[in-house]
Amino acid sequence: MKKFAFLFLPFTGFSQYFQQEVSYQIEVKLDDYNHILRGNEAITYKNNSKTPLNEIYMHLWPNAYKNDKTALAKQLKRNEGDKLAKADAADLGYIDSLDFKINGASSNWEYSSEHIDIAILRLENPLLPGQSLRITTPFKVTIPSGTISRLGHIGQSYQITQWYPKPAVYDQNGWNPMPYLNQGEFYSEYGSFDVKITVPANYVVGATGELQTSSEIIFLNEKVAESQKKLEKLKKRAVQSFKKFS
Repeated sequence: MKKFAFLFLPFTGFSQYFQQEVSYQIEVKLDDYNHILRGNEAITYKNNSKTPLNEIYMHLWPNAYKNDKTALAKQLKRNEGDKLAKADAADLGYIDSLDFKINGASSNWEYSSEHIDIAILRLENPLLPGQSLRITTPFKVTIPSGTISRLGHIGQSYQITQWYPKPAVYDQNGWNPMPYLNQGEFYSEYGSFDVKITVPANYVVGATGELQTSSEIIFLNEKVAESQKKLEKLKKRAVQSFKKFS
């Protein structure tokens, strides 16, 4: 006899579920001599909630690597030792050179009094339900040592995560401004991304998304073909070794 499980959910005409709409345009360039990312960002933010918004909270998570006072530093101290407190200045990281504009006009913004990896953009006029605005800013990320957490570099190998300014999630509970921690940083608004990454010619970029640059597609396909040839040679050697000793 087959068994079936059912899930019953109550219907209500007063559901509060919604999801904000966020679209990103980012251009960024890697300076692999100084371990710096320099970029510009444009965000289109649409308010799909039923509540006017008077501010927008922004995550500036590279600042989690700035000193031993951040939430990340305190977490690491509890779990892994005083990594940030004992780190050399060259191993620390942060984001700066920010100049937030809203719809082309300079904005009134400030860092959170509690967390330097969170900023608050005060809106001159409330963002009404159904309305959108455009946030732009340049930014510069000094990339920390990869021994601290997920964002970082080991020599000239770069793991670039949570590196650009992005709005915190606004949901039925209100704003969710969270400092960066080793776990829990993935609660973000869904959105579309148009990202242009410039790196020196000897680098290979691994990323999600759909690659658009035709020369890079050809380059990567060539690397795939080379890898397949090497794998075939290894397989033949393995088969020959097996036959030899069997």
